[in-house]
Amino acid sequence: MSETLASVPDAVEAAARRVLEAACAAERSIVTAESCTGGLLASLLTDVEGASHAFERGFVVYSEKAKCELLGIASDKIDRCGAVSRDVAVAMAEGALAYSHGDIAVAITGFAGPGAPGDEPGLVHFACAVRGGEADHREAHFGDIGRGPVRLACLGVALEMLERQLSPTAS
Repeated sequence: MSETLASVPDAVEAAARRVLEAACAAERSIVTAESCTGGLLASLLTDVEGASHAFERGFVVYSEKAKCELLGIASDKIDRCGAVSRDVAVAMAEGALAYSHGDIAVAITGFAGPGAPGDEPGLVHFACAVRGGEADHREAHFGDIGRGPVRLACLGVALEMLERQLSPTAS
């Protein structure tokens, strides 16, 4: 078992439960589009019993080609902006909604660990989009703390964004 899966903090599991309960209460379904987390968020959301109808589907789009083929992102956008960018994160969230029946989508793209020269370890872009609304974006700089810890930190941010969008006071 990877260090990431074995060490999901209780607070993150509690946040996942709150998000699913809020989605159930609002009769909305969630879609995930994940790159550097490799489906970890989708796995966490499907671990909560009794709330399966709140999770519509997950896209694991680790490669640039997968982002294009599964989410409809133009390859020139990735070439122009980079796979780890605000524009691509927003396009991932919007594509997840376009290619699903979900109501709210969260996207995660980043560098979980050391990569090519010039890549910033721990740089992650998030986007959360609601069908018919504007996408929210967040950029995080977790630092070179290791793949597992970056992926766990991503879960917290993504769940916070979902929870905010599902809040009754969200506009």
